[in-house]
Amino acid sequence: MAEFTLDLNDDQKQVRDWLNGFARDVMRPAAAEWDEREETPWPVIQEAAKIGIYSLDFYAQQFFDPTGLGIPMTMEELFWGDAGIALSIVGTGLAAVGVIANGTEEQIGTWIPQMYGDANDVKVAAFCSSEPDAGSDVASMRTRAVYDEAKDEWVLNGTKTWATNGGIANVHVVVAVVDPELGSKGHASFIVPPSTPGLSQGQKFKKHGIRASHTAEVVLEDVRVPGSCLLGGKAKLDERLARAREKAKAGGGDRVKNAAMATFEASRPAVGAMAVGTARAAYEVALDYAKTREQFGRPIIDNQGVAFQLADMRTRIDAARLLVWRASWMATTGKPFTSAEGSMSKLFASETAKKVTGQAIQILGGNGYTREYPVERMHRDAAIYTIFEGTSEIQRLVIARTLAGMPIR
Repeated sequence: MAEFTLDLNDDQKQVRDWLNGFARDVMRPAAAEWDEREETPWPVIQEAAKIGIYSLDFYAQQFFDPTGLGIPMTMEELFWGDAGIALSIVGTGLAAVGVIANGTEEQIGTWIPQMYGDANDVKVAAFCSSEPDAGSDVASMRTRAVYDEAKDEWVLNGTKTWATNGGIANVHVVVAVVDPELGSKGHASFIVPPSTPGLSQGQKFKKHGIRASHTAEVVLEDVRVPGSCLLGGKAKLDERLARAREKAKAGGGDRVKNAAMATFEASRPAVGAMAVGTARAAYEVALDYAKTREQFGRPIIDNQGVAFQLADMRTRIDAARLLVWRASWMATTGKPFTSAEGSMSKLFASETAKKVTGQAIQILGGNGYTREYPVERMHRDAAIYTIFEGTSEIQRLVIARTLAGMPIR
């Protein structure tokens, strides 16, 4: 088991510096343009693919880093570059995590390469869980998957929303209800292969922030997928549903994790790392500005009102990073989240990003409110961290339930 350390090793430092260079030299110069265009930055994704950042091999190496710090380090550096472009680069990862968390080795080997494509033919993937009437309330999900035993096919019907890469993805991972009586325990995840009839893009959302990332509805109308596209396989699903029915009949018992929650639990520290990257970027802009901007004959950092804000910003960023690293290390080394440490990291880091980017605007004053400076965009981008993959309120609920051992509502 890897020992916990606050020092990155030489290989990790080399990867970090490589990512930072790409974020600084490729992502940042393109950030304002793609934010304005509100389109997927395919040229930047292709550049990332050419040098190996957007690839299955790279993310596998980071995912299997024995310290657990590979993924959070990667996310922090890319989102330090620009959140919208970074989400376009890493958005496929959520779908990949969904397959890794729920799929068989054969499914992982078959579908994850098709999610990325290659440097000459870049592809993306989408994870589809949220619905118009079921965001945080996954028990209210309505998308249905019905098994056609005669053809060994699953038939999917419903509408998904807030799907990153939804409709433009080569591969969609869709969470659907297979047993409505079991609520969230009656869910399963399915692969929808490329060009499957019946899947279409619905509304594309025009967003407050992360505008370079494509977010849309995904409409499923009698979408038929082979039985082999059920992640984990039917035998495993039948066994899990049988356990859930027995526990429901007995009046409770241990919780059975559903497909969507397994994916979100694995990804929450990574989202926290994204937030840390955005917060760090805004802090650095504010710090540089405060050192060079003069008012009343001296740099504004000479004023305690500004200096103390910067001190608080840096302290929160470092604390958020430590929470993210702890949760990532625990997950990799098999230590259970007995106090909902994954949710803690996501909660604190996302709230930190909102607060720090707001403080950065305040320090820059009127300049911070304009698009001539990047903190305005960073502040808009930061708002998403407290919303997607579980709102801050949901994170607090998860933490409170874990600590109390009771179904707090």
